[in-house]
Amino acid sequence: MSTQPHPNELPFAVARQWLAALAVRIVARSLNMPEPLLHVTGSLVFAQVQAIETRAARSLCPTRLRRQLLAWFR
Repeated sequence: MSTQPHPNELPFAVARQWLAALAVRIVARSLNMPEPLLHVTGSLVFAQVQAIETRAARSLCPTRLRRQLLAWFR
């Protein structure tokens, strides 16, 4: 990651990048982990949460819910 801002970048974009890098460093230090390991762990957690949400959304499918409701009242 470059520390020198590009001349065409807006100041808030540069500040946002700097704050994001600072937040990653602070979290990595507080967890006593190297930064690359923190990124990999974050990716793994994101993938797990996405899989759980996909499974939950599939169970809330209107067609499936209708079939279940009709099966209960038979």
